[in-house]
Amino acid sequence: MNGSASRADERLAAGAAGEAERVIDRLASRPGGTELLELASERAGVALVGGSVRDLLDESRIPRELDVVVDRGAHELAAELAARLPGNEARMPETTEHERFGTASVKWIYGRIDIAERRAESYPHPGALPDVRPGTIGEDLARRDFTVNAMMVPLGRPQRRELVAVEHALDDLSARRLRVLHKRSFIDDPTRLLRLARYSARLGFEIEARTARLAHEAIAAGALATVSGARIAAELWLVTEEPTTEAFMILGELGVLEALSLPAPFDAALLNDARQLMPPDGVADIVEMGVLFHPAREPSSEERRAAAQLMEDFEFFAGTRAAVLAGAFDSFALAAEIESARKPSQLRAALAGTRVEAVAIAAALGARRNPEIAKRARRWLDELRGVKLQITGADLLAAGVAEGPEIGRRLRHALDQKLDGEIAAGRDAELQAALEAQT
Repeated sequence: MNGSASRADERLAAGAAGEAERVIDRLASRPGGTELLELASERAGVALVGGSVRDLLDESRIPRELDVVVDRGAHELAAELAARLPGNEARMPETTEHERFGTASVKWIYGRIDIAERRAESYPHPGALPDVRPGTIGEDLARRDFTVNAMMVPLGRPQRRELVAVEHALDDLSARRLRVLHKRSFIDDPTRLLRLARYSARLGFEIEARTARLAHEAIAAGALATVSGARIAAELWLVTEEPTTEAFMILGELGVLEALSLPAPFDAALLNDARQLMPPDGVADIVEMGVLFHPAREPSSEERRAAAQLMEDFEFFAGTRAAVLAGAFDSFALAAEIESARKPSQLRAALAGTRVEAVAIAAALGARRNPEIAKRARRWLDELRGVKLQITGADLLAAGVAEGPEIGRRLRHALDQKLDGEIAAGRDAELQAALEAQT
């Protein structure tokens, strides 16, 4: 064992036997827990680790997934576990592997189990992906982000039912506090700044004073600029999966948003109001990302171009970039168009073809000066956009209308009259309206 491994192992603390028992008892009741414990009894070196241990120690929480470490053979364990887990005709357990880090995942109908080989990490330079090598228990825990995530419960004998944790882990869990493991944590891996906000919001944990200071110092030193845009974006998309807006607000308070050239503070009220207007077919994370990029005041074309470039740096797909830009930057003009649209047909002219996420954000923004904007947008989203004609272009062709743009213009005229209640219901009335449309 080298010197660093020895020091890492010396800083471990053993938890009370009752804590480990509680973790294993709750694990056995979770999907996949029984199968995992059975496999652990057949092979040495299998342990539950990280957020799984944290959440199983807290009776009020349920782990999102199970995190497992093994001495070696992560891929083999994943394959054995997948063979034992239940599935159905639509989806059988499937495994994925990551050779560089010696990790594997098992996904099945009830969730996910992540398996990693115990390792030590070193960073060739700030913000880089780590170099990894096989490590001890102490080194594996020491590479983690926060003390409350640096706990381990071996599941196989002879160490089974012993909880092992880094210094302060159990005290911090009890105090509901987030603390980094060492002073270079945010420099080595600045994505931990985003995870700090995410965990604080999700768990309701306060940020320990020294950890907050280290976060501010890392941001001031430009740590986030050392990380690729794709890795930053991956963390931001994870924030959109959180159930509340608190994580984005914490990112603003820490100075992360400003450091990333994103608007600050985060407009949580705009997001909450837009969520209320969103129809079921809307994409929630597009709305959240649209609000994240939403400027505080009507932007210039240069600001829009800068935001588009930032999204490109974040490696957004082209379709995603267009959707987020529409939500963030078209809202001011859309709100004005909705306000001036007195008739349903005018709403159609303003909003047809516009993504529902952009409409929701625009309506939430416009409602701050005129509540009627939200009412009209809600009517469009919930009712009017679903109104269709019974007739088609084929009916007009059969009635003698020449093929070409005139077909579409006449159909739109008939639809507008239907929306505005100016024609009777039925195919005959629609056809008559289309045929009588002025050329």
